[in-house]
Amino acid sequence: MKILFGSPAFLPQIGGLEINTSSLAEWMHFAGHEVVLLTRTPAPPDHTEPAGVRVVRNPSPRERLRWARWCDVFYQANVALHDLWPAIFVHRPWVVSHHSWYTRSDGRIAWQDRLKRYLLRFAGGSIAVSDAIAADLATPSTVIPNAYRHDLFRRLPEVERTRDLVFLGRLVSDKGADLLLEALALLAAQGVRPNLTVIGEGPERQPLEAQAARLGLGDQVEFLGTRRDEDLVHLLNRHRVLVAPSRYNEPFGLVALEGIACGCIVVGSAGGGLRQAIGPCGRTFPNGDAAALAAQLRSVLDDWETYSPYLERTAEHLASHTFSHVASAYLRVIEGAVEASRRGRWRPGRSA
Repeated sequence: MKILFGSPAFLPQIGGLEINTSSLAEWMHFAGHEVVLLTRTPAPPDHTEPAGVRVVRNPSPRERLRWARWCDVFYQANVALHDLWPAIFVHRPWVVSHHSWYTRSDGRIAWQDRLKRYLLRFAGGSIAVSDAIAADLATPSTVIPNAYRHDLFRRLPEVERTRDLVFLGRLVSDKGADLLLEALALLAAQGVRPNLTVIGEGPERQPLEAQAARLGLGDQVEFLGTRRDEDLVHLLNRHRVLVAPSRYNEPFGLVALEGIACGCIVVGSAGGGLRQAIGPCGRTFPNGDAAALAAQLRSVLDDWETYSPYLERTAEHLASHTFSHVASAYLRVIEGAVEASRRGRWRPGRSA
């Protein structure tokens, strides 16, 4: 089968969507399919592309049309309106996965979002990364949660867990690192002063450092900047609790899986798909509630032994998030769309 991937954001840009798309394309290749990926993300000359996948960067309209004619099916990671027209023009089945909300940052549904939601009724396959995303869409969707890099994120028994809390993510307001600092200040007032490692970069780093100093947390909080690969795995294995305090409703929450795989209990916000990513391996609190976050952290830190059952459930929870499991589920949806198209049960312009 000839599968055309469309992903405006892609490696070497780092993010859950980019990593998931790259691994999915590579798995499809090793499963015996021809894979071409179109993206607008540039890359340096020495960048290594996914094995067996032809990556076409910044393709022209003519190139997009050419590859649409070549493929048996067009798969998009999120609906991108200006990338969709070639597949419709040449009548190829379209499968799309949803990794984010089709809304504006303030929650409004603009005309672009309404158009994307409307077009989904013509998709041959619709995949949502969480129950929360699926519930937000009028079009029925198959829920296939994201995969994590199980070949990288793992427990390192030789590493001693000498640290308490770790935050991993972009330092932007939505991710809620400031909320975590507020919670630490509340705990300090109760005489509880766990240490915190902040891993990540972003425009909020300096304001967060200033906030930590202002709250008297300077000796508790360490900002490390970006860490990757084995260095990151080693760091996560040094910590007991990964905190994911997002202020907004995460579509999924890949960072939770990475922490769980490294032996951390996860404490995260309850909205969106993050609760599903955490599963039975941690606890949640209402989005934006610093007092509730502080209470959950104290509960975990004060009585660590009672939380060992969370760690015992990790293998079963993570088994459904390997790339082989997730990619196989994606492939079943894609093959179903192609088969329906061949039987004349679907074509662009008619609901599936």
